[in-house]
Order: sequence, then structure tokens, then C-alpha cells
Amino acid sequence: MNLAGKRVVVMGLGRFGGGIGVTRWLCGEGARVLVTDQASADDLRESVAQLADVLVEYRFGAHESADLDGCDRLVVSPAVDKAKSPFVQEAMRRGIALSSEMNLFLERCRGRIIGVTGSVGKSTTTAMIGAILDAASKARGWNHGRVWLGGNIGKSLLDDLPSIAPRDLVVLELSSFQLEDAGPLRIGPHVAMVTNLRENHLDRHGTMHAYASAKANIYRHQHADNWLVLPFSSAEALPDLTGPQRVYRFGADDKSGGAGLEYQDNNGVPRRETLSVSLKIPGLHNVQNAAGAVAVARICGVEDATSLAALAEFGGLVHRLEFVRELDGVQYYNDSKATSPEAAMTSIRAFACPVVALVGGSDKGGSFEAFGQFLARQAKAVVCMGETRERIAAAIRTAVSDCARGPVLILSDDFANAIGTARELAKPGDVVLVSPGCASYDWFKNYEQRGDRFREIVNGWK
Repeated sequence: MNLAGKRVVVMGLGRFGGGIGVTRWLCGEGARVLVTDQASADDLRESVAQLADVLVEYRFGAHESADLDGCDRLVVSPAVDKAKSPFVQEAMRRGIALSSEMNLFLERCRGRIIGVTGSVGKSTTTAMIGAILDAASKARGWNHGRVWLGGNIGKSLLDDLPSIAPRDLVVLELSSFQLEDAGPLRIGPHVAMVTNLRENHLDRHGTMHAYASAKANIYRHQHADNWLVLPFSSAEALPDLTGPQRVYRFGADDKSGGAGLEYQDNNGVPRRETLSVSLKIPGLHNVQNAAGAVAVARICGVEDATSLAALAEFGGLVHRLEFVRELDGVQYYNDSKATSPEAAMTSIRAFACPVVALVGGSDKGGSFEAFGQFLARQAKAVVCMGETRERIAAAIRTAVSDCARGPVLILSDDFANAIGTARELAKPGDVVLVSPGCASYDWFKNYEQRGDRFREIVNGWK
């Protein structure tokens, strides 16, 4: 759709400006834009101020069905549960086209897309791929154009659309919410990668089947000249894996600690290789992430030596096993991005030394049984905090009956006090790790604010 002169309703500006980028872009395309948000004008004043130089209508305090009169397209945040939103359901009854910021980009992107999704590790793997391709693009023999990095990793590329050429490589981190929205577009990226599939976002998707089906949209419409990059495990329970695309598999070798790769050569002969990988960031799971990044790079024609050199320099991402400081012989790590139990367990496994774990936050509807069993066996001490502290503590107590000795278990109703308690429990040689296994919306606006606060507190100690 040519958006010039069209009436577009943007559902949700957000207190933290989630709809600012798409609203500004739509105005630049000549659309007549109405932003509607349930929050008050006063609550949204900072976000509105950032749109002061463009012509936008606003509806504050409610989503009113009258605002859909004459609407050509409704742009909805991926965070909105469309099945539970009367406003979205009314738009669908009227036959109004639904879209999202990512869909608007995917519909118009001329570059070759490398899409990365998964329950754990997708941000780190996306960043690894970006680092490798950026290094390769500066070397002799590069056969592509520019490298772009965006999507759920934090950067919208809508404004860059005019500059993205067909030869360019566009690396996108894609969430299950974004992929659910993208299903009707029937777009198959040049390379689709799934890092793993674990229980997550069941408060939104309802079942693992629905969650996996949303993830599968990243490869469901690929063609024979496309690539699908998957982990070794055959128990990932991904649906519709019978497409025509070529498959590359990856993983970490438990014995050697190397990066494993499986593929068919040009003669159709199966090959298995293990590469030695040097990383600054800890954990066998990051070796697996690196293996996936190398597989994608190979598909793009990058030599292994270039990939391994780039990975050796890769320093990781903030809020993802981010080293904060060492104090009195104790190392402090910020892993606030670990918003599911599976992500937190993966991070704790990265350390061979005793771990004092800070866990808990807002509830996404999943079970804490496995998390409790894991913490009972693997953690030296656990400080449970936030909305889910009682549920996680109960799961640990239940699991301790099966253990010879459980961890020290503390409950806290204050973030700063929880961190101070973790400091008291830690001894030289230990790690204090904030890896909550839960979302942050009980005490913080997002996981970034939670991680920033952890870093601020720890760096403020004498």
C-alpha cells in the first residue's frame, strides 16, 4: 500500500516511546496519522514531545471504535494481544488491514534478510553474526553490499529503507510476537536461524504449540534457494520442517568445547566439523551461539578465519552475562535479559565457580518447577525477589527434599536490599549473578532498567 494520503491509526505510543519511530516514519510517507493510547496525555507527555515537529492527531485515555472510521490501516505494537483487544477485534470485523512496524519494514525491504529467532540467545547470536559480517565486509573478496543490523535487538530500520540496496545483508532479530504478525506476509528470508525452542511467553501464546508455530513463520515460506540454520537437537519440536530450503545445523561439542557444524557439501555428502572457538564471554551456550553465527557466515561466503577472528573480539551485549566488576574477590554479572527460567539456567551453567543467584520478577505464566530443581542443585545461594519470589522459593523448597543439601534461600521485597544480601552471602571466588528468569514489569519498565540499576548499585560500592 502506498501510504500517502491514507489514514493510519497507530495503536499505542507508549510511555517509553515504542511507537515514536513508526509514527514519524508514517508521517514521512505522507500518511494521515492518529495515535491512540489508553494512557493519559500527562503520562505520555515525554513521548508526545518527541513528535512535536510532525503532524499527528492523538486520542488519549482510550481506544475508541469511532477512531477506526475511515481507517485504511491499523498499526499495532507486537506487545498487544490481538485476540484480547476489543479495538483490534473491531478493526478485523471491519476488514481493516493490520500491520506492525516490522511488517511495514519487511514489506518494503529490498535487501537479503537474515532472520534470527529463538527462545534463548537470539540477541547475542544476532550481534555475533553482525560482527562477523561487518568484519568480512571490510576485507577483500566481499561479494555483498552493506550490512544492516536491527529488529528486536533494538534498532528500527524503517528510516534506512531508501538506503538498503538489493545486494545488502539485513540481519534481523525477530521475536515470536513479530513473527506471529508477519505470518500473513508469507515472506521467507534468505537465511532463517532458530537458536533453540524453550517454554516462554505462554501468557501470550497459551500453548507451546502456538508459540512454536509463531516461531516457525521465520522459515515456513522459504524457497529452495534459501537456508534454514537449526541446532543439532532433534527435540526442538519445531513444526513444518519439511520445506524445500537447504539446512545447516550447529551446536557445541560437550567434550572438546568446540563449535560443531553439520551440512551437506556440493555433492550431497553429509559433513560434520568441529572448530576451536575463542570467546571473551563465558559459557558453552555461547559456543553454540558462535557455531550458529559461523554457519550463517559460511552461507554468506565468509571464510572461517574471518569469523573466528571476529568472534574472538566480540565482547558480548549489555544485560547478557555482562561483567560488571570484581570486588573483594567476588565477580558481579548482569544478566537481566534472562527473562525466562530456561535463559537463567543457561547462564548459571556458564560458571564453574559457586553462584549466588538473584532471581524473580513479573510472571509470564510458565512453570517454575524445573527452575526450582535446578537452583536447588546448582546455586550456592538464591535471593528470590519481585512478584514471583514466593512461587520460585516454593519450587526450590520442594526440590530441596530431593537434594543432599540445598542452597541458602532468602526472599526480598526490595531490589537494592536483594543485591546487598547477595553481596553478604558471596565469598571470594564466587559469582553474584542477576539472572531473574522472569520479566521485569513488576518493579521496572523493562529489563534494561533493571540491569542498569543492578550495575549502578554494584559500581557504587566501596
